[in-house]
Amino acid sequence: MPTTAVFFDVDFTLIYPGPTFDGDGYRRFAERHGLEVDSSVFSAAVASASVELNRAQDDIYQPELFIRYARHVLELMGGAGPGLDPCALEIYEEWAACQHFSLYDDVQATLEQLHAEGIRIGLISNTHRCLASFQSHFELEPYISAALSSSDHGYMKPHPSIFEAALKLLDARSTESVMVGDSMNHDIRGARQVGMKGVLIERSATSDSETLNGVRVIRTLTELPEALQGL
Repeated sequence: MPTTAVFFDVDFTLIYPGPTFDGDGYRRFAERHGLEVDSSVFSAAVASASVELNRAQDDIYQPELFIRYARHVLELMGGAGPGLDPCALEIYEEWAACQHFSLYDDVQATLEQLHAEGIRIGLISNTHRCLASFQSHFELEPYISAALSSSDHGYMKPHPSIFEAALKLLDARSTESVMVGDSMNHDIRGARQVGMKGVLIERSATSDSETLNGVRVIRTLTELPEALQGL
């Protein structure tokens, strides 16, 4: 069955954060709130704090989940004191600002090709970022026909309802639709629950394997049009 619709995750699939959200960026956030942190342990702190993002209750979108994640990172970097909560809140709020992010080099050409082939394109993102502003900022409006954020919908991926709502927005059939994202749990598992296919993008993958647990794996979006042919 041919693919007629492709949905993309946004963060780390289409865009990546700049220095605002690296170790020195967190240190600058911390300094504004009277906190002292060690930027050299940022990567380890992020790895440890990431478990916070998997503690969503019933996949309901809750800002507190992401604020708690930022606070945990700050604490693991050595931050302590009354400035922790307002600092974590500022980090959460700034994550929504498009100017802190860059578009991966392979995005526009891939979207252009899919659009030219008549494939409808949608976005499904676990974010509080305004997706209309995202499309405008990166000049992607000509290619994207529908977009849905978890903060607007109320549920986060992998909850099936956000995929079902996005399919409805795009007037697409699940069996003819593909979800592309960087998370096996949030993007691929969620999509498969409603009958969609999934393509996992692993930009930093060290393995040459083209599949993972039966899921097609690509290293760059330029591989996507060919991957769709094989689904």
